[in-house]
Amino acid sequence: MAEPTLGYRTLGRSRIAVLLLAASILLLASCASDPGSSEADPSQSASAATAAAAAAAPESGAGAGDAEAAASRAGIWRPKPTTRPWQFQLQGKIDTSIKAPVYEVDGFDTPAATVRKLHSQGRKVICYISAGSWENYRPDRNLFPRSVLGNRYEGYPDERWLDIRNYRKFAKPLKARFRMCARKGFDGVEADNVAGYQNPTGFPLTAADQLEFNRWLARQAHRYGLSIGLKNDPSQTRQLVRDFDFAVVEQCFQYNECGPFRSFIQAGKAVYSVEYEIPSRRFCGKAKEFRFSSIGKEYDLFARPWRPC
Repeated sequence: MAEPTLGYRTLGRSRIAVLLLAASILLLASCASDPGSSEADPSQSASAATAAAAAAAPESGAGAGDAEAAASRAGIWRPKPTTRPWQFQLQGKIDTSIKAPVYEVDGFDTPAATVRKLHSQGRKVICYISAGSWENYRPDRNLFPRSVLGNRYEGYPDERWLDIRNYRKFAKPLKARFRMCARKGFDGVEADNVAGYQNPTGFPLTAADQLEFNRWLARQAHRYGLSIGLKNDPSQTRQLVRDFDFAVVEQCFQYNECGPFRSFIQAGKAVYSVEYEIPSRRFCGKAKEFRFSSIGKEYDLFARPWRPC
């Protein structure tokens, strides 16, 4: 279900006015930032301003394309390959003392003030959301129709797989999640659970279904001025490397699945990897060779332990 596109000549005056308004919002946001303030962060202003512009622009057609172009001009964060370790924390109060240049934290639970604090320390911040699964503890859980809820996610009894063939039925809450990340000032987003076609979801998902959904997610992130990371999905890295800005991968050294993600490195894009079960000595050397940013963590993803390579 590809989104239709329209040429500039088909735009009505009302849509042109909307796009001019969006451009004005971006310009005002840029002028309002205080370059001398330790709290100011260019990417934060860009994503927040682009969120307002995207909310004003049409969702499909030429307006959507113009919103994506505006996001690109706003300066989306696109991290380059690095071996400096990152931080991945999804539970507990965010520990801002970890010496990592990039943090990934929960988008719902992390307040904008924490994002601002991390920015003031020179860090970039990734917003964690789930895109391919339904979580019964999220405040927007009732916005997902029951018809798209599939099997329970193995090991996570509070989650169920989503029928991504019909993602239009739950597009509204997903877009609201991207908008939330942008308004809080995050630099990028990680949309989790985007390899459902390889799992027992309860739906006959295909690789083509997954590619369409994942590319739609990337367009939405860019529309709100956010970079987006591809989470796992090693079989589709080469097809998606142009759509995504970095990769986040779990346990690829343990399961010998890191190779496909080197296509991101070859494209000049960062790979952030995490291992939960194997000791650092078994993967850090190879991670540096691959130019991955790699850490060791526990499955619960509290601030510590944090085992950087």
